Order: sequence, then structure tokens, then C-alpha cells
Amino acid sequence: MNKIAEIFATLDYGPAPEGAEQANAWLDAHDRKFGHFINGAWTKPGKTFASDNPATGKKLADITDGTAADVDKAVKAARAAFKSWSALSGFERGKFLYAIARLVQKHARLFAVLETMDNGKPIRESRDADIPLVARHFYHHAGWAQHLERSFPDHVPYGVCGQIIPWNFPLLMLAWKIAPALAAGNTVVLKPAEFTSLTALLFAEICEKAGLPKGVVNIVTGEGDTGAAIVNHPDVDKIAFTGSTEVGKIIRAAAAGSGKGLSLELGGKSPYIVFDDADLDSAVEGLVDAIWFNQGQVCCAGSRLLVQESIEERFIAKVKARMAKLRVGDPLDKAIDIGALVAPVQVARIRDLMKRGIAEGAVVYEPDGDLPAAGCFLKPALVTNVSPANSLVEEEIFGPVLVAMSFRTPEEAVALANNTRYGLAATIWSENINLALDIAPKLKAGVVWVNGTNQFDAAVGFGGYKESGFGREGGREGMASYLKPAWEKSLKSADAVLGKSKAKALSGPHGEPVEPRGRANPLDSASIDQTAKMYIGGKQARPDSGYSRPVHAPRWHAGRRSRRRQPQRHP
Repeated sequence: MNKIAEIFATLDYGPAPEGAEQANAWLDAHDRKFGHFINGAWTKPGKTFASDNPATGKKLADITDGTAADVDKAVKAARAAFKSWSALSGFERGKFLYAIARLVQKHARLFAVLETMDNGKPIRESRDADIPLVARHFYHHAGWAQHLERSFPDHVPYGVCGQIIPWNFPLLMLAWKIAPALAAGNTVVLKPAEFTSLTALLFAEICEKAGLPKGVVNIVTGEGDTGAAIVNHPDVDKIAFTGSTEVGKIIRAAAAGSGKGLSLELGGKSPYIVFDDADLDSAVEGLVDAIWFNQGQVCCAGSRLLVQESIEERFIAKVKARMAKLRVGDPLDKAIDIGALVAPVQVARIRDLMKRGIAEGAVVYEPDGDLPAAGCFLKPALVTNVSPANSLVEEEIFGPVLVAMSFRTPEEAVALANNTRYGLAATIWSENINLALDIAPKLKAGVVWVNGTNQFDAAVGFGGYKESGFGREGGREGMASYLKPAWEKSLKSADAVLGKSKAKALSGPHGEPVEPRGRANPLDSASIDQTAKMYIGGKQARPDSGYSRPVHAPRWHAGRRSRRRQPQRHP
């Protein structure tokens, strides 16, 4: 050990707490009780629920539980604001987005501390990652607002966007949703997660200070029923949701057939693949960011470690040594690595999953050390001795739990990585860039990082495949998610084309179309299909095609090439 290492080994690192006075003063200024932000004004608090600090268990504020009437009021405000907002030039809309970005930067410390108090994530993460990225997204989309006509000719905004965000990155997910929506000319009704609504409410004040026109951004707080009211509202034109796969499936079913735009960013079980030629120490540090960043409450967390068999023992030993140095504690302490999970219910869920995995044969390693007496804390955990069928391998844990397996060949690594119903992200560690570039396209993931992880930027699209959702956020792809072809505006309903009386006459008791008397049934095989063609999948196609039968090539008798097999005849 050299002299410098000896000096550092003797240092006693004490706590370095970030002050919460400014955040508490903001809460007190609102009497720690909040209504909704609708049409540029604050509503009176209604029926409320508590928003607690997960690190202490103490109540921070009372949040109003939005009703269907609140949602309807917000949607009407957004609809009324849409015409004038979308009519502004991209340059004018960009000025508002730029002003919001500047104000987020100006109040960055308040946002960071409030986010940590409400969510439980370490202050270093909210201060150095979340809030700077929030400002970055608004700056980036201020630029997009000015380039829409050139980059997306013949496209228009959807209209009113209903947006529902999760609790793991409360303000960052808000920025991912609101910035492109406003840049495109849409107006917004956003519901933050019930556990973490405070920074969204602070953001509403930023919108006020930026002079954003009334009704362009509306924040309605609440629990699951509030989100359902947004999804099911008939005057919402697009739904954007980030959250669990289970809820995403419900939303997709609810939106089916409604004509609403839909984008879903859902769960994940991302592989973290380490080959035997990798820089192991760098791979270990990357792994810390991949799985223990934000207590593992990350949809793209590298929660499945796949390490090549020849280095498995050595790499696992390095991981355990690094885990022993991770500090768990007060998230406002700048020396802390792992903070509090968002709520007691999340802690209980993770513990239940761990018990199930252990019962199936898993071996769990946790470093020594005590947890804080109060709050929602868990130690970082490493799970080994598991098969691909173990619950801890299959299920998204959404906590500080890493599951490790080994592989022998690159082909086996790809097979293990793709053996999941999710497909959000993946990480490859190898000094052989040719190997990495050969493996990456074979991984069924929306994002693949090489010798790095959690590399996010507003200019890069992010999203998944399979049960990790569809649609992208960020970059050109994210902008496209908030625009639709202009010709869709010209589509008219049956009432508009036929008149209400005639449209009703051509409908059954439940509104279904009924063929008028005197015409042939189009399902009759003798009738001629005269359905008008539509533009589907890049070509002219009939929406009710599929009546014809395929014509197969003639078959041959085995061993007799010169004679065709006679078609079978049926009585």
C-alpha cells in the first residue's frame, strides 16, 4: 500500500447532510396541503392522502386525490388552450420551453432536495443526474419546437395528451412527457405518482413563473382511479404512460378501439453481460450504477448479471468486495450510496419475492452492516445458485437485488439475455469491440450499452420491446410520438358524413353498423367485395380483406418428379 492509500485508509468519513430548510419553507408556504393545478390556477384541496418521507416515515404534505370531475375540468381547460397554443409558431413555443429550463436550473437545489425527501433517492443522484437532465430535456425540445415543420412535414399535434408518470424518477419522467408534448403543440393533463407528487406541484409553479398560457399544462394528483379517469376520458387524444407492465396492459386494453394515440414505457429485466476479456474493475463500477442506482428502482436496471464462466468466481468476489463499501442511509447525506425505497409496500413486495426465490433454491449474499432504525431501507443483495426459471430471474424485482448466472459462449449469453418477456435495455462489457457489435443486434432490447450503462440524453430515443412497451421518448423518435399525420384531421365520423338520422338508421341497437335492406351481405361468398381501400402499412389495402383462400403450388408424388399429384377431391 502506497503512502496516499495509507492516508485515505485512516480517514473517517463523517456524514455530509444537505440542508432541507428551503424545501421545508416551500412546503410550509403552502400549509403542507395541495390542490390541483388546473387552467393556470390552484384548486382548493379536496379529499387528501399523505405524502411521506420514506427515509423517516414522517408526513411531508397532504395531497388531493383527484376525482373524475377534477380530470374533466382539467381536460376541458387543456382543450380550450389547445387551439391558441398549437397556433403559436415553433419559435414562440420554444421560448416558453427555454424559460422553463432556465427556471429549473435556477431552482435546481430546491428541486433536488424536495425530490430526495419525497422519493428517498440519494441527494447526489437527484442533484447530479435527475435535475440536470430535466433542464436538458426542456432545452433540447425548445430546439425541436423550431424544427418541426422541416423535420415532420404534414404532421400535426394530437391535441390533449393525458400523461401518467411513476414514482422512481418523478420530475425526470415529467420532463420526458411534458417537454416533447409542448414542443409539438399539444396541451397536457398530467398525473404524478401518488407517492411522489411534490416536485410536479413545484413544477406547476415554474410554469406560472414562466408565463405559460393557462390550460397548457394541468397537474391533477391522485391515486389509481384518477389515472383511470384520464385514460378513459373521451376528449383525451393521446395517452402516455410509464410504469408497471401490469398497469400498461390495462391501459392498452382500455385505449383499444378509441382512436387515441398511445405510448407505453413499462418494466424490464435487463441483462448485464460481462465477457472474460472485459476490464473487470470498470465492469464492477458499471454494475454498481446499473443495479444499485436509485436503489434498483429503475425500469432498465441491469438486474441480471451474466458473467462468462471462466471469470465468474473472480468477478463475483470483486462484486462482493464492492458491495461491502456501499453506504446505506439518510438520502440527504451526500456520502450515501443507497437511500430509501419509496414506500413500505415496496419493501414488503421485495421481501416476499426474495422469500419465494430462496424457497426455489437461491442463495442470497448481503454485506455486513446495520440499516437505519426507521425508514424504508434494504441492503444491496446478490443472488446466486439460480436457474432461468427461478422467480428472482423471471420477475422484475424493482429493488437493490442483483441476480447472477454464468455462460460459456457468446451464443449462450444471447440466449440467456433474451430469455425474458421484457426487452428494455442491455449492457455488454468486452474489450473486443467486434464481439460487442456482433452481440448487440442479437439482443432483443430497445437500448444496448457497450462498456457503460444508464447513458441517457434528451437527443436519444429510449423505449422497449415485448412487455417493456412500445413507442420512444427522447430524440426524433420521441417527438414523433406526439405528432400524427395531418390527413387524419380530415377524417370525419359517420354522423358528419351521413347525418345523425341516417347514421342512426344504419346502426344496430348498440351502435354497430347494419347492412341496409336490398343489399347483398358482404360476408356472402357470392358477393363482390367493394370495400373502399385505405392506406395501411405503407400501401393501399382493404381493411376487411382476408375473404380469399390461398392458392398453393401443385404438389409432387415422392420419388416421381415427372408426374404431378392429382388434387384431392371432396364430396
